[in-house]
Amino acid sequence: MTNQATMNGLGDPKVHFVFVPFMAQGHMLPMIDLAQMLAKRGVLATVITTPLNASRIKNTIDRAGEAGLPIRFVPLRFPCAEAGLPEGCENVDVVPSGELAQNFFEATSLLGQPLEAYLREQQPYPSCIVSDFCNPWTREVASRLGVPLFTFYAMCCFYLLSASNILRHGIHDAIADETEPFVVPGLAHTIEVTKAQAPSLFPGTEWEKMREGISAADRAADGIVVNSFSELEQWYVERYQEVMGKKVWALGPLSLCNKDAADTAARGKEASIDKDRCLRWLDSMKPRSVVYVSFGTLTHVSPSQIIEVGAGLEASNHPFIWVIKEVESSPEVEIWLSGGFEGRTSARGLIIKGWAPQVMILSHPAVGGFLTHCGWNSSMEAISAGVPMITWPFFGDQFLNERLIVDALRTGIMAGVKNPWIWGTVSNEASVKRDGVEKAVRSLMDVGEERQRRRERATELGEKARKAVEEGGSSYANMTLLIEYVRDKLQQSRNPLGSSDH
Repeated sequence: MTNQATMNGLGDPKVHFVFVPFMAQGHMLPMIDLAQMLAKRGVLATVITTPLNASRIKNTIDRAGEAGLPIRFVPLRFPCAEAGLPEGCENVDVVPSGELAQNFFEATSLLGQPLEAYLREQQPYPSCIVSDFCNPWTREVASRLGVPLFTFYAMCCFYLLSASNILRHGIHDAIADETEPFVVPGLAHTIEVTKAQAPSLFPGTEWEKMREGISAADRAADGIVVNSFSELEQWYVERYQEVMGKKVWALGPLSLCNKDAADTAARGKEASIDKDRCLRWLDSMKPRSVVYVSFGTLTHVSPSQIIEVGAGLEASNHPFIWVIKEVESSPEVEIWLSGGFEGRTSARGLIIKGWAPQVMILSHPAVGGFLTHCGWNSSMEAISAGVPMITWPFFGDQFLNERLIVDALRTGIMAGVKNPWIWGTVSNEASVKRDGVEKAVRSLMDVGEERQRRRERATELGEKARKAVEEGGSSYANMTLLIEYVRDKLQQSRNPLGSSDH
C-alpha cells in the first residue's frame, strides 16, 4: 500500500478525506467502498458512523485493519431521544414507521455539532468532507472548518439529469394525473414514465426545508461524486455536469474495491448464510444457470407477493437463490415455505433469510440473471458482474433506473410493475402474479437470440466496469484527479497569503 501510494505520488499523509454517509445501507456501503479505495491510494480516510451501524460493518472494519489501510471508523452517538425516536433507531431500515421519517432526518442533522467538535481535534486536520446529499447540514460544518465539500449521490447521472430536467420543465406541476405517461425532456434516449414513477426527491410541502438544504449544499459544494463510470453513461455525466455547473466525479463501480470472496462476503452486515456453504452451492450449479432474487434493504414485500414470486420461480424450472428479509418473514410465509415449496425446490433452490453476501453471489460464474428492485447499488453490482436483470422497481429512483437498464443499456427486461410502492407501508396486493414471474425468468434465462445479445451486452459492460477502476481506467484517473484537487486546495489554504490558519 505504501509503495503504491508513493509510486502514484499521492501518499501525502496530510491529505485527509472525511466521509459522512446517510445511515441507510444503500447509502453507507458505496461510501465505505469509496473510503477504502482512497485509503488504498495512500489517503487517510475517516468514516463517520454510529454504534449500531459500526456493529453492522464490523467485518469490514476488521478487514480494513488487517490490511493496514489508513482508515478510521468513528461512531458518534446517534441522538434518538432528542429527536423523538426509539433508542437504537440509527438506520432507516429500523425506523418503525413512515411517520417517524422526519424525526430520523432531524436526529441525523443533530450530528453536526459533535462532528465538528471531533474534526477540529484531529491530526491531520480534515482536507475535505464528502457528504451524502441527504446530509445537507454538513455544508455549514465544512464552511466553519474551512474545508472543501463534495456531495455524494448514490445514484446514476441518468437519474440525476432526468430528475433535474423534469423539475426545470415544471412537469410535475403541469400533469395532474399520476398515471399519465410523459417523455422525459432533454435526454439522449426516449424515456417514458408516469408522474408517479418519477417523483422528485423529498416531495411534499413537509420536505421543503430539506429540498432547499440539498440545493444549497449542492451550490456550495466543490463538486459532485457519483457511483458510476464514464463508459456506462458518458453523455449523461457530461450533461449533468453542465446543469450543475461544476465537476462531477464518476468514481465507480465502487463495489469493485472488494476483490476476493472474503471481502465481498464481509461487505455490509453479517451474512445470514455461511460464505463457504453459499459458494459450495453455487459451485455445484452450471455456469450462468442461476437466477438471483433480492429486493433490497428498504422494500417490504407482502406475504401474498412473496408467495407469487416463489411459485413463479418454481414454475420456471431454473435454479435460484432467493433472499427473504427478516422483516418479511411472517407466519403465512413460513407455513407456505415449509408446506412443500422448500422440499420441492431443494435440489435447485437456496433461500437466504436475512442478509445475503450479494456482491459475492453476483460475481460467481453460476449466476446468469438478477431479479432486482433496481436500487442503484444493486444495479451497479449486477452491471459490474456482467449479469442481465429482471427489473422490479418499487420507489424513488428505481423506475428511472429501470428505464436506463431496459431502454438505454438494453441489459434487462421488465417484470411489469406499474405502480410505485409507498415506503413504510405493506400492501397485501401482488404487483406481479406467478405467471408473470415465470415468464420473466424464462425470458431472461432461456436460450434465444435476444437473450444471447442481452447477455453479450451485459458481459461487455462488466468488462468496461472492471477496467474503469483499474490503473489507467477512467474512474481510476478521476480518483487521481480528485486527490490532486484536494491536495492543491490544501496547499493553497496553507499558503501564508491565504486566510486559513489551521
